[in-house]
Amino acid sequence: MHDAITEAPTGTDMVLRALARFPERRAFVWDGGSLTYLGALALIGRLQAAMAAAGLRKGQTVAFLSANNAETWCAGVAAGGLGLVTTWLHPLGALGDHLDVIEDAEVSALIVDARTHAERGGEIAARAADRLKVVLTMGKAAFGRDLVAAADRIGEASPVNLATPDDYSVINYTGGTTGKSKGAIRRHRSTAAMTTAVAADFEFPETPRYLAAAPITHVAGTKVVPALLKGGTVHLMKGFDPERFLDTLEREKINFTLLVPTMVYVLLDHPKLDKTDLSSLELILYGASPMSPTRLVEGLERIGTVFSQLYGQTECYPVSVLRKADHDARRPELFASCGFPIASCSVTLRDEDNNEVEPGEAGEICVRAPHAMEQYWKRPEQTAETFKGGWLHTGDIARADERGYLYIVDRKKDMIVSGGFNIFPREVEDVLSSHPDVAMAAVFGVPHEKWGEAVAALIVARAGCTPSPEALMQLVKDRKGSPHAPKQIEIVDSLPLTAVGKVDKKVLRAKYWAGQARQVG
Repeated sequence: MHDAITEAPTGTDMVLRALARFPERRAFVWDGGSLTYLGALALIGRLQAAMAAAGLRKGQTVAFLSANNAETWCAGVAAGGLGLVTTWLHPLGALGDHLDVIEDAEVSALIVDARTHAERGGEIAARAADRLKVVLTMGKAAFGRDLVAAADRIGEASPVNLATPDDYSVINYTGGTTGKSKGAIRRHRSTAAMTTAVAADFEFPETPRYLAAAPITHVAGTKVVPALLKGGTVHLMKGFDPERFLDTLEREKINFTLLVPTMVYVLLDHPKLDKTDLSSLELILYGASPMSPTRLVEGLERIGTVFSQLYGQTECYPVSVLRKADHDARRPELFASCGFPIASCSVTLRDEDNNEVEPGEAGEICVRAPHAMEQYWKRPEQTAETFKGGWLHTGDIARADERGYLYIVDRKKDMIVSGGFNIFPREVEDVLSSHPDVAMAAVFGVPHEKWGEAVAALIVARAGCTPSPEALMQLVKDRKGSPHAPKQIEIVDSLPLTAVGKVDKKVLRAKYWAGQARQVG
């Protein structure tokens, strides 16, 4: 009996309760439409009845492919409530990656938003026909069965929650910036703990008007339920268009959004920014990759003291947050920090032998939290390696200051070893992007006969500027010393990004490392 008494609600319980609480309010708004809390609740019930009628059963794994869409989000809640395990395919991912996930996660049902992904959905349905027992579409398509039409025919059905906190809930696939994507699996208790952690430690406005321009199938989606718990409204954009983003922000009096650093740079370089009324904005959460401290200062000056940095990863999100008050021009050293550990996450920095490092030394960020993943799906060796010593090893190397603020120096796998020196690309990138002519910088290691690896950099110049590679090399030499200075610098129009907006270092390195083994670790 004791277990039942201490059992917390699942994430689905939280959503259904929140939607029942504010029936008349708008839960979702998008170009050309909106859905009230009551409307969302009723839709979840109808979608569940239609899913059950289509043969979906508790314990099956269902994959979703969708852009930011309220009905598909409701279908995800419906699936969770039926006890299905869900996995969200990245809306901008490649066909091969999508098929890998379908195979790896043992997906037996696919739900596709036909309005945005009809072509890709059809390709997946055809290529994975032997594995997929059920293919459903949100809207009419040339393949599968229309789930929305089936839900409409049902009329009315009350939503249910058949899942217990111990049931598997979701498999999130990693961004794959350092190798093949892995599935991180969580139980319902863990997804609920994530929602609680986000709601507790992020500085949400009193009544959020949240503009979701990044995919809500990924990190932007972790803000949806906390926004609804506070009676807020989620404004959905199909993709990030700076002009439409600024128009929406002003028109809808948006007070909260989430952006990756590359999106912030685009806004700062957009002529419309200074003409837009940003007075409603209270919070811009940014994360997914480091932000140039120079551009951050520019953002604070031109947009306001509304920035807050989040840090976490697929395996454990969130880990830490750098709050608005920490973004203080009088303490610029904090701009390089990824924040202070959130209340429900234990953090320790450890060396190669799994011992805690001395104060001020760099070590791997290791965490324990109720919202951490349980394991990598079907990868026992990698799970054991990641959880060695009873801590989840993030692969990120950081130092902590005397107060406990974390400063990531780099990904363990991105570290460049040149002539016996350990060089963290992040530190070199921050110096390069402090130059007034530089919009973005990416630093990585290339093979070198004498030193093993040499530092190389790709630079995206600010509009109308042509930085001199020699001057940039000298700048790094002056600030960080000779070993850190790039031996080659190339000015490029753009950098390759992963689907989640991080610079894709794998792609950058591949050109130089073809046919050579690179030491990692």
